[in-house]
This record gives sequence, C-alpha cells and structure tokens, in this order.
Amino acid sequence: MEPKRTPNRRHVMAGAAAATVTIVSPHVLGGPGKTPPSEKLNIAGVGIGGKGYHDVRSVPTENIVALCDVDSNYTRRGAKLFPKARVWTDYRKMLDQQKDIDAVMIATPDHTHAVITMAALQRGKHVFCQKPLTHSVYEARQIGIAAGKAKVATQMGNQGQAGEGARLLAEFIADGAIGAVREVHAWSNRKRRISPRGIPRPASRPAVPANLDWDLWLGPAPQRPYHPAYLPFRWRGWWDFGTGVLGDIGCHQLSAIFKALTLGHPTWVEACSSNDQVGPEIANETAPVSSIVRYQFPAEGKRPPVKIIWYDGGMMPPRPEELGPGRRMGGGDGNLYVGDKGKMLGYRLIPESRMRAYKRPPKTLPRSPGHYREWLDACKGGKAAGSDFAKHAAHLAEVVLLGNIAIRTRQKLHWDGQNMRFTNCPKANEYINPPYRKGWKLM
Repeated sequence: MEPKRTPNRRHVMAGAAAATVTIVSPHVLGGPGKTPPSEKLNIAGVGIGGKGYHDVRSVPTENIVALCDVDSNYTRRGAKLFPKARVWTDYRKMLDQQKDIDAVMIATPDHTHAVITMAALQRGKHVFCQKPLTHSVYEARQIGIAAGKAKVATQMGNQGQAGEGARLLAEFIADGAIGAVREVHAWSNRKRRISPRGIPRPASRPAVPANLDWDLWLGPAPQRPYHPAYLPFRWRGWWDFGTGVLGDIGCHQLSAIFKALTLGHPTWVEACSSNDQVGPEIANETAPVSSIVRYQFPAEGKRPPVKIIWYDGGMMPPRPEELGPGRRMGGGDGNLYVGDKGKMLGYRLIPESRMRAYKRPPKTLPRSPGHYREWLDACKGGKAAGSDFAKHAAHLAEVVLLGNIAIRTRQKLHWDGQNMRFTNCPKANEYINPPYRKGWKLM
C-alpha cells in the first residue's frame, strides 16, 4: 500500500534451482515471444494500493485472478483494470475459498507481510513479497525456514538485485579490484514528508472511513484507534506498523554486498540516532529522523572481518579523498566500498582515472531477465529468483532488522545468530519476536 516509485536500487544475482511444476512446452501452445495459456500463472494481489498496484501490472503475461485489499477504494480501482478478478477484503478467506490461485503478490504494510506470506506458503503458493520481507527478526527466520520447506518460488521486492550494477560489484570484488573488503558504507535520505518520523502518537480519534476495514488493516499489530497519521503509506515510520528508513531501504542497499561476500550473522550491532534526543513518547512510537547503525561481521574462510555502517536522515560517511573535488558523493541513496587496495563508489572505482584504466573482469555471473521475470520463471520451474526467501531474502531482512533493535535499545548488542538471541541484553531480546494481537498467529 505504498505509492508507486521508480526502482533505483542496485544489488546482485540469481540463486540456485527452485521447485518444478509440470508445464506444456511453449512450442506446442504458444507463438514466438508469447506465454502459452498452459504456462500462465493465476496470480492474486494482496495490498493493491500504490506499490501493489504497480506489482500486479508488472506481470502482464499472467492471469490476475484475485484482488485483495482492506480498502475498497483500491479493489474498485483494480477491478476496472482486471474485471475478471475476484475481489476480496480478507486474504484468509481468499486463500481458503478461491482454489485457482497459483501465486500471491504481497504489498501490504510491513507488519502484515509475514502472516500473509506464511499463509500463502503453507498453502503451497508461490510468493512475491515487498521489502522488508517481515516486520520482526523472528518472522524473518521463520519465513526463511517455511519457504525452504514449501519448495515454491519466492522473491522479495528489492528490484535492484536484478540490475547490472549488482553483478559488476560482485565481479569487481572477486577480481580483486579493491582487494579484501573491510568496510561498507550505505546511506539513504528519506524526507519526513514521505516517511513521517520523530513525532508523538496522535491524540484525536476521527471516524474510520467507510471504505476501510481498520481491524483487518491492524492485523497482528497492537490495538490502536484509527488515524490518518498512519495511512495511506504514512505507516512506514511507526514502530507498530513499519521499520523506518533502515527497514525500507536496507534490503535494497545491502543485498549486493551480502551476496558478493556471502555474509552470515554479525557478531554485534550498535546504533545512535536522533531518538536519543527525544522522550519515550516519541522514541517508543516512531523510527528516528536520522540514525547511524554499525554491524560487525566475523572473518570467514579467506575473507577478513567486515564492518557495515548504515546512515539515514542526512547522515553520511566521511568523504573519501579519492573522490576528488567537485564530485558529488552519490545521491539520496549510495554505497561506498572500502578495500585493502582501493575504493568503489556505487559500482565504479574511484578516482575516476582508476576506473578508466581498469580492465573490467569477464562477465562470470548470469545476467537477470528482470526482477519480476526471475520470479515468474522460477514459478514455472526455472532457477530460483535472486531474492529467494530461503536462499537470500529472509537472512538479509533478519540482519537489517537487527539494526532497529539496536536503535531502540541504544546499546551495543552481541548477537548469537544460531540461537537467535542477544547475549548481553535481555531487553533487546523482547524485540526479536514482539507478541501479536489476540486472534493472530504466524503459524
């Protein structure tokens, strides 16, 4: 339910094989360049506001057979574009009653990603879910496990991972272009008008609009009175419903390096933020206006330890001398990779003279047919999509969300990834798996 944005993130490559389905060969029923009817997926869209509306329109070769949203204004609009689709308010009824659904595309607020995704996985549906994959660390771990068992095709909506730049990064690093990577700096600056943060909970209680099922919108989140401060899309900055700028963009910015370096669990994470300057009436309710989050990853094999530092709300890393005077240090979103033998800004070596002199390595990684195409191909028996839940997305989301716990506890947290617990802060462990509202469960 977020507004349409042109994807501009950049990350990395496709994974290994997914489950297979029985299909009829394209040359039997389909002409050149067309998807035969026997291969068309029956897809349901859940959360079809801004981004969800874009998602279902991004798979024009398939059948959109169901549209589900707690806001009837969105389903009415969707029905005009897909008049043959059945319309639903409750995804649970849709999954139980509509038996022709092969796959589900989810673009609801963060706090309902996991319950909808799990319900679809348990029913053997292929799933495309927007980022971050889940709202909590525990949910991410469980979704990854469930996806592996379900043997269906999955993809998180971090579109940049399918781009050319993500592959170039991995190939440059593998070629030793900057030596062993020691630090990764990633930043994003989301304006407060887009993602309101650093504000107290509203006190007024306006009436719920007739087009909205507020109880279903809340889902597993704590019971709160309706207020337009939360929707549409303004939910992103509220801890009850969203995951702040880090959750919003971290799965975009960090996907490529997680794959290029095969990063596992961090040993510790710490953070500082603008929430350190406000009272609990704000810090306990919303993500900060700005933050800096540091993750430390241990050495593994021949790879040395790696530190990832995240910045948002206008915070930035020190400007590298190699950048040269007068050159901008990226835009609102950016990445700086620091190695023993050099640096890369985005997917280019710096200084620019070094980039021009460098002989690019051969293309050793397969190129993507496109983020949505990856998923569709995986649904039809092809190799796993690049942001497959079990192989990449669930772990990435889990680690990203650890940063929000560091922001909320304001402590350096030592992480035992295998046992999914912090070893030095009982309070932090309370945020790993926040309780659901009565009547809701993940499994």
